[in-house]
Amino acid sequence: MSDFSTQTKLLHNAYSVDKASNGVSVPIQHASTFHQHDFTQFGQYDYARSGNPTRDALETTIAELEGGSHGFAFSSGMAAVSTSLMLLSSGDHLLITEDVYGGTYRFVTEVLSRFGIEHTFVDMTNLEEVEQSFQPNTKAVFIETPSNPLLKVTDIRAVTGLAKQNDCLTLIDNTFLTPLLQQPLHEGVDVVIHSATKFLAGHSDVVAGLVVVNNEQLAEQIGFLQNSCGAILGPQDCWLVMRGIKTLHARLRQSVETTYQLAEFLDQHPLIERVYYPGLASNDYYAVQAKQAANGGAVLSFEIKHAEAIEQFVDSMQIPVFAVSLGAVESILSYPRRMSHGAMPDDQCDQRGITKGLLRLSVGLEQAEELKADLDQALQVTAAACAASDSA
Repeated sequence: MSDFSTQTKLLHNAYSVDKASNGVSVPIQHASTFHQHDFTQFGQYDYARSGNPTRDALETTIAELEGGSHGFAFSSGMAAVSTSLMLLSSGDHLLITEDVYGGTYRFVTEVLSRFGIEHTFVDMTNLEEVEQSFQPNTKAVFIETPSNPLLKVTDIRAVTGLAKQNDCLTLIDNTFLTPLLQQPLHEGVDVVIHSATKFLAGHSDVVAGLVVVNNEQLAEQIGFLQNSCGAILGPQDCWLVMRGIKTLHARLRQSVETTYQLAEFLDQHPLIERVYYPGLASNDYYAVQAKQAANGGAVLSFEIKHAEAIEQFVDSMQIPVFAVSLGAVESILSYPRRMSHGAMPDDQCDQRGITKGLLRLSVGLEQAEELKADLDQALQVTAAACAASDSA
């Protein structure tokens, strides 16, 4: 299987066919405990927190897709993030992307800080700032690229190079692009993290997190933490993620194509202040993104000119669901300041450019022209409402 493309590996891997029955779907093993035939020599499985056949299938699959040696499945993306960050100890220092996902921001600022783990938020796109931010006790660098929600792109190889010079681990949130579009282990990253709730599962019906490493010592450490903390993914949800992975290529191909069209449309729209999408040639991060990823992905953000009428705009949209999350078959419109970054104080949002007029759109499988028309009509309604208010 190693010679196959990632596209083919989504369907054909070690668990494509069940060895016991020849079924073309992984069996769901719900057992919480396993009978031991020998008093002193236990079998591969003893208690489901420590190991489960269905979970093993997902963990092996994601490791192969990322080009890693070991995978780990968690009960949520934040369980994957928090468990990975438990590699740090009291007195350690963490460098982290400044406009990181709000849940990660909350965990770092309000949980890790209670255990004596220090942190510095940095603009990871500014290599000079990154280099100057290392401290004697810096032990890890946490990258999110493209970042959420401004889609700033970090030069992964450059930052991992700086981390290695300072004897630091690098961790990356690869949720937005998945191993199909970006493979950070090949760029020198140590720990790759996914909210599998998003594109990997892809249907807004499961909450899951995944971690991949390519180092035996790191695998032992994360495996120990996974078992100790116990935030494992149940077998039914493991099966759902594996089913979603099978259609990842087809879903992303359609969604990315539509995202490009919407980004170009919004970039030329007179009622849009700014579009954030690294797939546009005019984007500041286009060259870096093109160097390390297959394309710009299926998420974009944009600012509307009438920020005071943001609620009117959202109410006028007809196709996307207005919700938390992303990466699903349906388009999802989100308001970062109150959703993904609701845990981040307003002043911190302002400092990072997460403005009151910023919206994030995860593009699904709807027809592109209908999404364009929906965006346009909502912008026109909003502009008309603002004009009427001003004239009154």
